[in-house]
Amino acid sequence: MKHKYLWLLGVVLVLLLALAACGGSTDTAVSPTAPVAAADAELNLPDTIDPQTVAQVKDREDVVLFDVREQFEYDEGHIPGVTLIPLGDLPNRLNEIPTDKTVIMTCRSGNRSGQAADFLRQNGYTNVHNMEGGIVAWQQAGLPVEK
Repeated sequence: MKHKYLWLLGVVLVLLLALAACGGSTDTAVSPTAPVAAADAELNLPDTIDPQTVAQVKDREDVVLFDVREQFEYDEGHIPGVTLIPLGDLPNRLNEIPTDKTVIMTCRSGNRSGQAADFLRQNGYTNVHNMEGGIVAWQQAGLPVEK
C-alpha cells in the first residue's frame, strides 16, 4: 500500500515538473516576439506631419511614401524609397495604395499631396498623412534626396 502512494506521488511530481517546464518554454517563445509587436505598433500620426517625422518613420515596413508630382519633378530629386504616382493618375492607381499601412503623401510644397490625402480619405482610406512643405521642406531640413 505504501508503494502505491509513493508511486502516485512520483507520478504527480513528474506531471507537475512537466507542466512547469511547458509553461517556462511558452514564456520564452512569446518574449522574442514582444519587441516586434512594439515596433509595429500603430503610429497615430496627425493628418499633416513634418519632414523630420517622415524621415524617422519612412523605413518602417508598415509605412509607405508616395510622391504625387510629375515625372520630370521626381527626376529632379525625390525622397529615397518614395513611390511616384502623379496626382492625375491617382484615381486610376488606387489599387497600389495599401489600406493596411500608414500612407504618407508628398509633393513639391505639400499642396498636391494634401489634395491626394483628402482624395484618399474620401475613398475610404483612414491612415493617410500629408508631409508638410513637400520636398522643398525636406531639402531645407538637410534630409537626403535621390536623383
